[in-house]
Amino acid sequence: MDPILALKNLEVKFNTLGGVVNAVNGVSFSVEPGKTLGIVGESGCGKSVSVLSIMRLIPEPPGKIVGGKVMFRGENLLEFNQLKMESIRGARIGMVFQDPMTSLNPVLTIGRQISEAMIVHKGLSRAEAEHHSIEILNLVGIANPKQRIKEYPHQFSGGMRQRVMIAMALSCSPDILIADEPTTALDVTIQAQIVDLTKRLQSELGMAVIWITHDLGVIAELADRMVVMYAGYVVEEADVFNLYENPNHPYTLSLLKSLPRIDSRRGGERLATIPGFPPDATTNMPGCPFAPRCNFAVDHCLHENPPLVLINSDHKTACWVDITTGKER
Repeated sequence: MDPILALKNLEVKFNTLGGVVNAVNGVSFSVEPGKTLGIVGESGCGKSVSVLSIMRLIPEPPGKIVGGKVMFRGENLLEFNQLKMESIRGARIGMVFQDPMTSLNPVLTIGRQISEAMIVHKGLSRAEAEHHSIEILNLVGIANPKQRIKEYPHQFSGGMRQRVMIAMALSCSPDILIADEPTTALDVTIQAQIVDLTKRLQSELGMAVIWITHDLGVIAELADRMVVMYAGYVVEEADVFNLYENPNHPYTLSLLKSLPRIDSRRGGERLATIPGFPPDATTNMPGCPFAPRCNFAVDHCLHENPPLVLINSDHKTACWVDITTGKER
């Protein structure tokens, strides 16, 4: 099946007082219709910048997309002018941002904010848009939607605000939903509800989903395929079950070892931690950016950054060492 969206060698830089920040360094990934792609990695690895580039929401300046393509249904979104891009945002690609409190306008009612996209993109009247807003709020599990569309963001809990953001993103029935760490500020019970809601809506509406998080437990529940990012690079990509069962990059392995488990495999041993810190994004390291923190690093790792290559039919990794044997590839 052809992908509905594909990033090809995307590069994004930011000019700051401290120097040029290399935020995204040749990132490539794709998502197929009706499937969920999970993107994981620690803070600052380039996850959010990658998807903001899809939506063309990188502030310029200081940011700049300096290379690559974002192919959506055969067209490169990076070649679109602002007017054409506005016809894509919200209508064909919906996005749920990290913090629903700051993403929602505090002085406009929920109904007004959900209706706006339908009025702009679908040409509905305000009464028609309000009717559809009530249906969408009901779809995402908000009780008494006829009353609640008249209320303001501060009258909703964190979990309810996130449901409102999902309702806004779905209001025009997009082909793709991008969710940028939508459960980060929520407790685990509400997180589970948002994940279940997303799975149900995807099944009902048939849309593709890109889900960004640093929580590997959420991705295991939700995604079909998974991309692991580090320091602006994709370091591993695979089917989610294959990646959890057979991680082939030291960073992925370290992330999985840091997860608490309810089975008995650990035998009482402590959770693993990753020593050190991510590299300074304003410096151009000659080797693998993870090498200073890696237990498997060899001399080659310090002098040349490995490319992302296929190691079997459906699994890619960027590492000079086969971590299953400890030998250089």
